[in-house]
Amino acid sequence: MTTVPLITDDGPPTVAAVFADIRATRGADYVNNFWRGLAIDPTQLAEVWDAAKRTMAPGALDPLTKELIYIAVSTANSCAYCVHSHTASARAKGMTDAQHAELLAVIALAARTNHLATALQVPVDPVFNRTEQP
Repeated sequence: MTTVPLITDDGPPTVAAVFADIRATRGADYVNNFWRGLAIDPTQLAEVWDAAKRTMAPGALDPLTKELIYIAVSTANSCAYCVHSHTASARAKGMTDAQHAELLAVIALAARTNHLATALQVPVDPVFNRTEQP
């Protein structure tokens, strides 16, 4: 259950402008519930949408890779909403069932080894520390 009311229409002009940009950028009429909940704070809505557009746009990493990373981080942060929405987005960008299974295996392995390294307090190998400046 949401802790805030979802903006079910296009809201005030500042919200409507962001919703219009979401629709145009995604090429869809749908604005999902995350954005509708965040719309209670139009300034934050605009800031987060702008950051999402810039970050998730094609760049050095392709869009599917970005979605896979998003799923992994969302899993680590226990965000069920983001796991669901970015899994759907990854599938729309071509993620196969085999890729999804492999992603889950990597997430599981990373979680396990992270916990073990933390519990053991293993010191970081000096070779892993970057000593040269770019």
